[in-house]
Amino acid sequence: MNGPVMNGAAMTARTHNFAALHRRGQPFVLPNAWDVASALLLAEAGFPAVGTTSLGVTAAAGLVDGAGTGRAFTLALAAAIVPRLRVPVTVDLEGGYSDEASAVAELAAELASLGAAGINLEDAAAGGELRPRDVQAKIVGAVVAAAPDLFLNARTDTYWLQAGPPESRLAETITRLKAYEDAGASGVFVPALPEIASVAAVTDQVTLPLNVLWRPGQDMARLAAAGVARVSTGSAPYRRALAAGLATAIAARAGAEPSGPDVPYGRLLDLLKSGPDGI
Repeated sequence: MNGPVMNGAAMTARTHNFAALHRRGQPFVLPNAWDVASALLLAEAGFPAVGTTSLGVTAAAGLVDGAGTGRAFTLALAAAIVPRLRVPVTVDLEGGYSDEASAVAELAAELASLGAAGINLEDAAAGGELRPRDVQAKIVGAVVAAAPDLFLNARTDTYWLQAGPPESRLAETITRLKAYEDAGASGVFVPALPEIASVAAVTDQVTLPLNVLWRPGQDMARLAAAGVARVSTGSAPYRRALAAGLATAIAARAGAEPSGPDVPYGRLLDLLKSGPDGI
């Protein structure tokens, strides 16, 4: 899918601004959108960048996250939101929707041409198995060569998938992250790291900025002290939005008052009418 193409100076500025947000020991929160309205609301709320969530995008289309079927919907969303936000946008690509390095690189180049500032690329193939480390490193290298200005956040799912023996999982995680760093990644992401000691072990041995997944009640000060640079909300806002919508419908059926605020109808219309200068 083709969308508006940003000029080179604007693209470079967005990517530079996004990369500059990643400061070891000064984590910023990256919220993840699933459609245009959620992206606009998050940008309006003052977040310095917005990501997409593969689960939200695929589930909204009736697809299963991680199955490699969301490529068209992911591209369509990127093409829709990048021109409408002043803040940088980074796109969750699951495993790149292909095991072929050239195909993933082509997709990354297309996103870069649309003006995306970054991508999130995991080392789990469609079907839920970790790719061999050297295969994923080759994919990372191909993406960097095809789209050198993109901030490539290299995700490993060693903990997310509980791959391998627990006693060797941290060592495998660090080995994989170092391989992706050597291949040219800009940052690294390890969702489901179990405790702060593991977080600190990763930041001690990997020089790239570390991204972790937000969990309720997380102590941001401890994450900062451990050297974290970015905290992504992942699919949590989408799943909570679904829960709020369901609770509203149930309250209506029961003749009760729904709990919590909503986004007023008129405000949402005004937001959807606005362009980047209005957000």
